[in-house]
Amino acid sequence: MAAEHPGAARQLSVVAESVGSHLTEVSRDVCENVMAEIPELRDDATVVKILRASVTENVATLLHIFENDIPLEKIEGPAAATEYARRLAQRDIPLSSMSRAYRIGHWRFLQWCLDELDRQDADGELATAANRRMLHVSFGYIDRVTEHVIAIYQQERDHWLLSQTAARAARVRDLLSDKDIDLNYAEQALGYRLRQNHLGLVTWLPTQTGEDAGLARLDRITTEIATELDCPAMPLFVPRDAVLSWAWLPFGSHNDVSWETVSNAVQRSEPSVYVCAGSVGHGIEGFRSTHRQALRTQDLATAASPVPHFADFSTVAPIALMATNVDDMRAWVWGILGPLAVDDENFARLRETAQIFLDNGCSYTATASAQILHKNTVQYRIRKAEEIMGHPVQKGHTDLEIALRAVRYLGSTLLRTAPG
Repeated sequence: MAAEHPGAARQLSVVAESVGSHLTEVSRDVCENVMAEIPELRDDATVVKILRASVTENVATLLHIFENDIPLEKIEGPAAATEYARRLAQRDIPLSSMSRAYRIGHWRFLQWCLDELDRQDADGELATAANRRMLHVSFGYIDRVTEHVIAIYQQERDHWLLSQTAARAARVRDLLSDKDIDLNYAEQALGYRLRQNHLGLVTWLPTQTGEDAGLARLDRITTEIATELDCPAMPLFVPRDAVLSWAWLPFGSHNDVSWETVSNAVQRSEPSVYVCAGSVGHGIEGFRSTHRQALRTQDLATAASPVPHFADFSTVAPIALMATNVDDMRAWVWGILGPLAVDDENFARLRETAQIFLDNGCSYTATASAQILHKNTVQYRIRKAEEIMGHPVQKGHTDLEIALRAVRYLGSTLLRTAPG
């Protein structure tokens, strides 16, 4: 990297001193620009007040860094910025809104500085060097501060959610039991309408990965799924512990779910988050049944190897209802598949073709089309699978189909590591 122009730091200091003389005006302009771009940040007077303080402190701090050439490692996040992150977490304002506020505010701040640098009328080489230094230092500062406030937001979100857990969890336990429920009181206490369609979710992390991890991440993916599915209101989110939550998504009068949309939302999330869903149910009974289904799906998912990041009850229902004893289920699968129940790539291809063959009414042509294979390849695989099992695929095909589906969802959990 080329050496920095010797006058760059001094030129940037001059720019900062001049912009700093208009600190109040600059801060107000940056704040108003942020609120104009992000409506959810202007709906609460307290939040707006702390936003103004946070913007003013960040602008003043960054100008101070410019003016005095202060190393970034000696700078801590402004107190108002830290408090602002906490308030947003407490008010359920998305983390993405806070991150956008820093990006938008940074750009507006740079416009003031760039305009001032232009007014200084420095020679081309010096102006370019000062500009480069301004961008390098300011982006470094914003990166440092946003990392800090994101951590504060996540910690506060976890703390706030846990503080709400006891009362909400007690009400939900009553709803899930067979007790007589006053729906009007329950809806008011939970802030969630029970007389509608619901989709139950169970979300979890395999382990606690740090103080700033856990419930905030689970809450975030739950909200993202609800947004992707166009839910008419916020989900009912119930933490169970630091790495497990239950949730219900409000569907109103609708009952259609795009599982592909949900799966895509999960895949876009952090790789350590796992989600299982029930089927859409109506009213208090649907509230209970969709939750039971999500729990059964989670039981199945956690028994699988590897554990799927997303599973829905409608897809795995027969297997989920059967999988109360994995050892017994494994023995049954071995009895149906025989030597084909081996954790081997070649055998996996044979099992997949056999399952698609059964799904398509034992049609070689339809199976070849579904797998994009030549018909002769399908015939060879079916014949090979029959040779290994010792009986035709069509014989006892109902049991065979269930066994193949069980292996598809539970994977190596149900398979031998070597031929028996």
